[in-house]
Amino acid sequence: MIVITGANGQLGRAVVENLLARVPAADLGVSVRDQDKARTLQERGVRVRRGDFTDPQSLAHAFEGASQVLIVSADTTGEAAVNAHRTAVQAAKTAGVRRVLYSSHMGVNPSSPFAPMPDHAATETALRDSGLAFTSLRNGFYASTTLMLLRGALQTGELAAPEDGPVSWTTHADLAEAAAIVLATEGRFEGPTPPLTGSEALDLADVAAIASDLTGHPIKRVTTTDEQYQATLVSHGVPESQAAMLVGLFVASRRGEFAEVDPTLATLLGRPPTLLRDFLKATIATT
Repeated sequence: MIVITGANGQLGRAVVENLLARVPAADLGVSVRDQDKARTLQERGVRVRRGDFTDPQSLAHAFEGASQVLIVSADTTGEAAVNAHRTAVQAAKTAGVRRVLYSSHMGVNPSSPFAPMPDHAATETALRDSGLAFTSLRNGFYASTTLMLLRGALQTGELAAPEDGPVSWTTHADLAEAAAIVLATEGRFEGPTPPLTGSEALDLADVAAIASDLTGHPIKRVTTTDEQYQATLVSHGVPESQAAMLVGLFVASRRGEFAEVDPTLATLLGRPPTLLRDFLKATIATT
């Protein structure tokens, strides 16, 4: 059995959908905090059990009988995230899971200024120390982040943000398909994968140019200071800690932490990854 955590989330649910095209539903299980939200999966034959990273006993039940578990990273940062991941890794070991997969990141780095990256590094260390066979999926930076950055720009005509650097934007859909392929062909990667990225690295000037072309309305890239950007976010109600984390994203990107382009994802998929332009063309009208 293959068990997916966080299967009510965007990545986890997409992984399950891709797996359902590859393996029998009876061989799939999901670990979710809210079982009602996964009722449609249960109706399709997927085993649905409650699993919470803060409740080891629930994870023991959710992981029971699993040969592989995909731990989708928690939607938090810092000590809470790392502790949650460690709890899940230990629960997998206790349950006798043969292999653990983890949704890591291409920018994994214990000294990164972008808060989630040290968390991923600490989790990969926990996986190595566990003694379990594991695969760390070093996913490219989610292309959906550009929608968040463009939200105001589509109305104001200005994409105002700190100095940035190229990012190899990668879609949830492509990464979910890749995760399903790796799960369905166990042992394809041992330890961290190469970066699973899109085929091009683009900065925010490129993003603004693409959005301008797609909408027919000019969007100007405006560079602010880190301090100005953080203060603006806080003035709009963003918590100070979250605003600081977002500034860290730009600091890390201009250091080149998300710029690498690697062919591994294309090889896994058997096709070129989705271009950012195509992703935005399909989704920008919904922002």
